[in-house]
Amino acid sequence: MALGVFLLAGGSSALNQYQERDYDVKMERTMHRPIPAGNIPPNQALWLSLALILLGLSLLYFFFGTITAALGAFNILWYNLLYTILKRITPFAVVPGSLTGAVPVLMGWTAAGGYIFESTILFIGFFIYIWQIPHFWLLMLKYRSQYEHAGFPTIHQVMSPRNLKRIILSWIIATSLASIMVPLFNPNVSIAFFAAIFVLNILFVALFIQLSFHDLSEINIRKSFITINIYMFLFMIILSLYHLMLT
Repeated sequence: MALGVFLLAGGSSALNQYQERDYDVKMERTMHRPIPAGNIPPNQALWLSLALILLGLSLLYFFFGTITAALGAFNILWYNLLYTILKRITPFAVVPGSLTGAVPVLMGWTAAGGYIFESTILFIGFFIYIWQIPHFWLLMLKYRSQYEHAGFPTIHQVMSPRNLKRIILSWIIATSLASIMVPLFNPNVSIAFFAAIFVLNILFVALFIQLSFHDLSEINIRKSFITINIYMFLFMIILSLYHLMLT
């Protein structure tokens, strides 16, 4: 499973770099990637990406069946055809694009024999989807000048810094609320588990407000980005430990 997803993700990333080679060369963050740096010819990168995707999908189909492979193929289409193109049109491309981060957990679930529409995995996928939106917007804030120089639209171009803070905070609160919605998907969760998640979310939102409601300087963006990633890591650890205790 890990090998199939690894090959699929590598192929998707290589295809993305082929698609955005003319943009990557304009950004300091991406100008040293193999294609803009001249280490790999574009056509060679394209064929390599297609080979990796085909091999990854074949492994997933052979070992885990049609549903897992179909989810992988859907993710390629969604990321490389929809999200990659939307990034050049609107700064809100991350809203539909974040779905690509939720699909891999469905792939793992179905590969292990789980039902794709089971409430537990839908909750985890929903949480990861919501979490990714402020995660990527913070990344865009950090590299906004490079994105704008390359020709990508950024959210700074469509709203004021004050409104931008409000929107990011709204998504942070939405992420927090998404995680404590677990009883709606699994009414049998223990009080101790819910209490641990609730306390984690209070600390997360309070710390994020303290970090973000100042000028949007790079240091605050960096700390906010680190905070939201640590929060995600801790939430998944608590969720995993709770599941292990039940089994």
